[in-house]
Amino acid sequence: MTCKLIHGDCLKAIHCLPDNSVDAIVTDPPYGETAFDWDHWVKGWPSEMARILKPTGSMWVFGTFRMFTKHWADFEGWNLSQDIVWEKHNGSGFQSDRFRRVHEMAAQFYNGKWSDVYKGKVVTLDAQKRSVSRQSKPTHFHGARNQTQYQSEEGGPRIMRSVIYARSQHGTAVHPTQKPEAIIEPLIRNACPEGGIVLDPFAGSGTTGYVARRLGRKAVLIEADNQHFATMQERLSGDLFARA
Repeated sequence: MTCKLIHGDCLKAIHCLPDNSVDAIVTDPPYGETAFDWDHWVKGWPSEMARILKPTGSMWVFGTFRMFTKHWADFEGWNLSQDIVWEKHNGSGFQSDRFRRVHEMAAQFYNGKWSDVYKGKVVTLDAQKRSVSRQSKPTHFHGARNQTQYQSEEGGPRIMRSVIYARSQHGTAVHPTQKPEAIIEPLIRNACPEGGIVLDPFAGSGTTGYVARRLGRKAVLIEADNQHFATMQERLSGDLFARA
């Protein structure tokens, strides 16, 4: 099995999943910021996810600053680790009294000890060749820094920046809020070990599962909408499907 598809409401569907059964959660929930019928925040869903996530796991959630601050109480009990910014090639919102919005956020949450959480290194292969020597000195953030020497190779690995540019799915999307594979991939690599299981409780057209399968991970995908579930089945045909 690479992908298990569950057709149903996420709050009901996850009750069929055992405790501590998934390695990571990567999801794009409804933000509750528009008048569209499908864009309704699902009250209490983050707390339900905590039960099925392994102690070594973490949860990446797409959203906006407004969404996270408005629903912050739903994330009670979770620890916030870091966030990334997805920079789009096209913007949304064209009000003349605001900046043109060309980004979305994703925040990483975890339970328990950060030292126990799996941390997959995500790199880009675009480093410049250089040698760096640093003397030992006190620093503002870390207290002290030991003497270090570092050498990089041209085109070698470099830790990925927290602002990630990826072209949106404008014109090719099969779901109204479909995320590009290029922004989903680093989050899966970061949160889920190879061979592990990624859960997406708001799976939409199944991009999380599609990328997870390509990266050698398994996926559990939950989607309530009939049309989107059918689209997800078509994209991931050949895998194991389960209906709830």
